[in-house]
Amino acid sequence: MQVFGKFSTNFDMDYLVEEYMYINESEEEKITVDDLENMLKKKRKHVAGTVFLYNPEVSPVGYKMSHFLQNDGFDKYDEFVLLNEDPKDYILNAGFKEHYKGKLVEIKYLFNYNRENIEPTPILEEFDSDLDKISSSQFTRYDRKLNYIDIPNMRLSGKFVFLAIGNKYDRHHKAIIRYARALSEHVNKLDKNVVFMYDNNYDPDECIQRAYYLSPYAGGKAREVRANGVKAVFKTLPPQRVKL
Repeated sequence: MQVFGKFSTNFDMDYLVEEYMYINESEEEKITVDDLENMLKKKRKHVAGTVFLYNPEVSPVGYKMSHFLQNDGFDKYDEFVLLNEDPKDYILNAGFKEHYKGKLVEIKYLFNYNRENIEPTPILEEFDSDLDKISSSQFTRYDRKLNYIDIPNMRLSGKFVFLAIGNKYDRHHKAIIRYARALSEHVNKLDKNVVFMYDNNYDPDECIQRAYYLSPYAGGKAREVRANGVKAVFKTLPPQRVKL
């Protein structure tokens, strides 16, 4: 696999505004940024589907994870660069490589702010406050175009959508909960095969109503269960919803 991303910045914050994973046809085959951009000119042909995660924690090749890459000499904002691979990528690739070799998968995020360990932090309090203002002309702490999804105008490529934004929301973050549920409602109205992992807490319809979508990543004993769940989702063509 190869992972490409496009960073944008506003003041001293970095946002990952686009990300694509390429599923290589063989270990020897590699594509370049130019190849990626040519493929994206024909998204219907080359993009298999979309994955939604919570927020990015990524870095370009040649750099370490940083809150502000410009301080480390990074100057390729607003253009695609190759990203360092991380555990998230290996888990997803293990599912995708069964049926999607030679294809791209788009990775989208509930929040685009590139920051590790975002939960729980005061950042989420600021996100919640921002989302209460997002439809107004009030100033937001985080860039409204770079950090947040314009849900009503969102367009997705490919045949499947894998919702994996997580299932634990602080009950005090009411605006974040509304935002996640609005995304869930919108995606499930599109003409896409919407898949996710769930457990005994809710049935699939309840998961959609609550935006309850298990993340591919977990600690402890659940780590292997989640990773195997991703493989199970994409074992079939088209992919399927999986109960863990």
